[in-house]
Parts: sequence; C-alpha cells; structure tokens
Amino acid sequence: MLKVYNTLKREKVEFKPLVEGKVGMYVCGVTPYNYPHIGNARPFVTWDVIKRYLRKRGYEVKHVQNFTDMDDKIIKAANTEGVEWNVITDRYIKGYFESMDALNVQRADIYPKVTEHIPEIIAMVQKLIDNGYGYEIDGDVYFSVEKFSEYGKLSGRKLEDMMAGARVEVDTRKKNPMDFALWKSAKPGEPYWESPWGKGRPGWHIECSTMSLKYLGETFDFHGGGSDLIFPHHENEIAQSQCCNENYNSFAQYWLHNGFITIDGEKMSKSLNNFFTVPDILKEYPGEVVRFFILRTHYRSPLDFDRDRIKEAQAGLLRLRKAWDNAQELIEKYTDKKLESKDGAFAELVELADKAEKDFYEAMDDDFNTALAIGYLFTLAKDINIYYNKVQNEGAAYDAESFGRLYDVYAGIAGVIGIFEGSLEMPAEENAEDGLSAEAIEALIQERLEARKSKNWARADEIRNSLKEQGIILEDSAAGTKWHRA
Repeated sequence: MLKVYNTLKREKVEFKPLVEGKVGMYVCGVTPYNYPHIGNARPFVTWDVIKRYLRKRGYEVKHVQNFTDMDDKIIKAANTEGVEWNVITDRYIKGYFESMDALNVQRADIYPKVTEHIPEIIAMVQKLIDNGYGYEIDGDVYFSVEKFSEYGKLSGRKLEDMMAGARVEVDTRKKNPMDFALWKSAKPGEPYWESPWGKGRPGWHIECSTMSLKYLGETFDFHGGGSDLIFPHHENEIAQSQCCNENYNSFAQYWLHNGFITIDGEKMSKSLNNFFTVPDILKEYPGEVVRFFILRTHYRSPLDFDRDRIKEAQAGLLRLRKAWDNAQELIEKYTDKKLESKDGAFAELVELADKAEKDFYEAMDDDFNTALAIGYLFTLAKDINIYYNKVQNEGAAYDAESFGRLYDVYAGIAGVIGIFEGSLEMPAEENAEDGLSAEAIEALIQERLEARKSKNWARADEIRNSLKEQGIILEDSAAGTKWHRA
C-alpha cells in the first residue's frame, strides 16, 4: 500500500488514484531568467523518481510541468541586456533541459508556457470575477481572499493572523492586504496582452491553475514543488481553482513538497546570492553523482550542500557501479551457460533478490523513501560482488537463471533511482587537471599488462603508482583490469 505525506492533511495517507491505474501530476517548473541552481534541481529529481516508481508499479502517468516564461525577473534581465524577453527565456529554458538531461531527469509529458496560454488565463480570471471572487481596479484584477472560507488550509495559516502581520501595502486600493493579483496592468515598456481590463499580463498564481485545469482537469492526483511554494503560491492556486469551479473538493488531491537545500544551514536562493548553478556544479562532478547526492536524503528532509558529502556520494555510486559492471561481465561471459544446483546454493540468490525487492517496495511505498531504498541497493551490490568473486576467482559454478533474477532486481531498483544511465567520468576538458584522458589511461593499462607478461614488475608497479598519484585507481581480477577516478 503506497502512503504519501499529504501537506494538505499534515500526515501520511494512503494513495488512491482518482482513476484506477492512472495518475495525473502537476509540478511547478522554473522561471527561466537564469540557470537552475541545485535547490531548483531537487524537486525535479524528486518527481522524476516518483514518476519512475509509479510507472514501475504499473500506473499510467501524465506529468505536466510548466515554465513561467513571463515574470518581473525576466523583464528585468531582458532590460539589463537590452534584448527581448523571449531571448532570455529561450536561453534559460535550453539551459534547464541541458542541466536536467545531465541529472538523468526524464522529460515531462507536457511543458506548457504561460505566454502560450493567455486566452485560457483571461477566461479563468473572468470566471472568477463572474463568480464573485475577483474584482477589477484600474486594469488590475485581484482575488478576494475573504470570499474563500478555506483560505489558509494548505499552509495552516489563519487569515486574521496574516492580516495582522501584513506590512503596510503600497497598493491601498485592495479590499484586503492579502488579496493577490490575477491580472496586472502593463507598466510602460513591459510586454503586455490585450484583455477585457486593458493591456496587461497574468499574475503569478493564476498560470498554474489555468494550465493544470487544461491538461489534467478540474481534479487530479498530485501537485508538487518546493516547500517555499506552499505559501503563497500553492495556497493561492487552491483558492482560485476551487472558487473557479465552485467546488471546494476539486483541484489536486495530494500535495507533496520537498525540503530545502541549504548552504551552511541557510536556505539556498538566488535572492540571497548563496547558490550554485547546476552547470557550475557539473564542472566538478558528473550529473549522476549530483543526482545520487540528492536522493540519498529523503525528499522532505533538509539537505545541506557540502562537497565532502558529494564526494561520499560519488564514492558510494562508484561501489554500486562496480557491482553493476561485475554483474554485466558475468552475464556476458556465461550467457549460454546454465547449471543446476543440487545443494540449494543457487536458490539463495533468488531468496536474496526476493527479499531486496520486497524491502525496496516497502521503502518506496513509505512516502518514496529513496534513502532507505538506496541502502537495499548497497546490500544487493554486496551480494553480487560476493557471487562474482566466487565464480571468477574461486571457480564456483554459475547459474544464469538464478543470478539473472538477482541482476533484474538490482537493475530495476537502479532504474527507479535513475543511475547507471550515464558516464561517471567527466568530459576530458573538465578533467584537464589530471592530464589524462580515458584513452591515455587505457593505453597505460595496456602497457602495464605487457610489462607484467614480460615479468617487468618494476615498470608495471611504476605505471600503477603513477596513475594512483594522479587519482586513477586500478582493480585487477581474473577478468582483467578495471579503473576509476578516486
């Protein structure tokens, strides 16, 4: 039974899809005015794993993730560079996909943009006015929060407390200081669209309500994003969406929010200028390592960005990759060989696989606990390596069917976590400091092999030690020599 922590209920609840066998999910995307930072990346890696797991469980998943391609920050960046706003958004949308591809994040099914849905947004704003929840003042349209009796139910805030703590508003035209913009009248020099209220552009919150309604319907399963979106963004989405439909039970049924990534305990954000962009981090570490670093912590827990912890993640991922390579080697080497076990030794492999698979499902069914699931992956890796050593170095018999079961479980878990899909090596130009390309390393390994064949042990040791000094670790076995960077 899959249980998820629903922010709306403030507890773990059983997941029951609205339509049997199908899942609709909407994830708030980026505002493309800069490259994504590691904090931006966490929700997308998280929801990528959630989607992979739901599909492994047999669900048909429809994944929608927007681009907020019209925003004050975009306008400011365009004015600073002296270019049109879409030059900025095109550049950073491209950068987003490049970063996510490096992190093994599979594409959403639909990536709607705000600027491509202006008619639908205008229609939704008009409907809110018609329903008595929106009001227009001099070309601006606001949502009246006092009209929605359940305002604050997601964040747990009370309207009277928010009003008491509200700072003095510059715009005194609003009926309530907490009322939020549905439509903003255009200022001189800003992009705009024609509307019944004059030239303007959408408010921030209305876009996600409009696009989720269009692609997933009035009611769907999951809505997700970072914890910083709970208030005001997701709170306001709920208010305007349910008031538009005049059904307080409509809109998303399960709200999932990932924890912050911090720097020295402080929330990472562009406004605080304490962030690292994904492209910058990818200059130091392979994308799969960064992804693994993120997933080693449960998605709701805070995660402190620390290079030592990333190095730990890299070392752990290399251990898992070694088991993966060992398994591939056994399967390829003994592909046509199947032996029967008379003493039940091979049955143990199946038992190990069955237990690991059961433990994995239990971990992921408990609010997508990737941290625990990865622990079971390490257990399987150990089992694979033990069996590999018995077959390769101790002459034990090999059973393709039983080991195949162990491998299938290992590959299945890795597929949900999203690893072993890319190289753990940095591009040659990013590893210039070690002065060695993969081709150069392979050449030295071959030279060492020849030296050992001719019993030139001094030269063989010299090559090994030289590589070690440059961060290249060699591992010899009966199957040959493998290498990895320390």
